Amino acid sequence: MVLDGFLYGLALLLLAGFAAYLGGPAWAVPELLLAAFVFYFFRDPDRTPPSGEWVVSPADGRVVDVKETVDQGQPIWKISIFLSIFNVHVNRSPIAGVIQQVTYTPGKFLVASREKASFENEQNTVVVRGDHCTVTFKQIAGLIARRIVFNKKVGDRVACGERVGLIKFGSRVDVFLPAGLQPKVGIGDRVRGGTSVLASLQPSKGSPASRDLDHSTAGTR
Repeated sequence: MVLDGFLYGLALLLLAGFAAYLGGPAWAVPELLLAAFVFYFFRDPDRTPPSGEWVVSPADGRVVDVKETVDQGQPIWKISIFLSIFNVHVNRSPIAGVIQQVTYTPGKFLVASREKASFENEQNTVVVRGDHCTVTFKQIAGLIARRIVFNKKVGDRVACGERVGLIKFGSRVDVFLPAGLQPKVGIGDRVRGGTSVLASLQPSKGSPASRDLDHSTAGTR
């Protein structure tokens, strides 16, 4: 479990005890139910990435968008994942590599399943440069989420699927891939952070692999 979960849950349990002391056991029921939800929400299961050279999902949730787009004049793939309040909210690195850039951008708190959230909501953009390519992902706050946590810094080396942060409550994660990598998920698919494959790190046949895989800042603007 994430440390925040223990702290919030403990506070609610203490509040439940205080309520029971003042008004009787029935008064503690709402606090106990909320504490149970908090412990559930902040769960942090161990995950083992698949063997091989893959881009894995940085988050649990449902794929709400997969499309080709353009960033800084270069074609890229954008994969958007919506996290409901019932999903695990621990975020993981999609590839092994070095944290090249971390950019926090304040913004709105629109419903995270909407595409506008990718551009208008509070977000944290992380660029990870690996041996084969560079992958960018965004931690995006949602309607309920009010805090984005990122535990790494520029220059840190991360393993594929390694825990890197957390978005509290409903949220969204966007992943940006070089055009030479073909997505292996579609809209509506359910993914698990650190284990579900988003793409192979081997470029698809006929793609301009050397150019696309060297595009190092996809999705950062």
